[in-house]
Amino acid sequence: MLTSPVIAQEQIVKTITVTGQGIESIPATIATVQMGVEIEGQNPAQIQQEVAQRTTALLEILGSNNVEKLQTTGIQLRPNYRYDDNRRQLVNYTATNLVSFETSIDQVGTILDETVNVGATRIDSVSFTATENAINQAQSRALQKATDDAQRQSQAVLGALNLTPQEVITININGANTPRPLMMESMSDRAALSSAPSTPVVAGEQEVRASVTLQIRY
Repeated sequence: MLTSPVIAQEQIVKTITVTGQGIESIPATIATVQMGVEIEGQNPAQIQQEVAQRTTALLEILGSNNVEKLQTTGIQLRPNYRYDDNRRQLVNYTATNLVSFETSIDQVGTILDETVNVGATRIDSVSFTATENAINQAQSRALQKATDDAQRQSQAVLGALNLTPQEVITININGANTPRPLMMESMSDRAALSSAPSTPVVAGEQEVRASVTLQIRY
């Protein structure tokens, strides 16, 4: 007895793939500062001692303002040379002591002024960021916005084609980024700060972006 072969026909799964975007803006509330003392002179021991004295006064100011994450980031004493006719000639020495710290946006301007008044000569960078908790919450909201955006896109396309979405087959979370710190122009000249009674600081906002990709069966 002969039997006819049974041909199994695979069911074609009809899907649409969409990627949604989400953006959440949050205010920067924390300032991270890199600054310190730098002095040039002929006597290395003398300028090193002066740098130490000024740095001690600088640290006292920072301590009295209850800054956070205070640490020394660099100590250096280097000779400076001049080259004439391929001959090296010692000119002087440079002594440096650098620190970094975090503080609130509201008080960073006043702290910068106070540190300059006690002898700080370098402000290498001031960057602004939100708190870790604020960033985490913003990332969650950005992901939710991205998911809603992807769903709106699928509904608009399928609705235009008179098709009905059935279920989400796959979800690809492309992530929510950590915002880059906002940078303030660096100032290394003491006069740049000492000319004003209080240095104004405006931090602005950071953007957290997220994307979510959905594959939806219809």
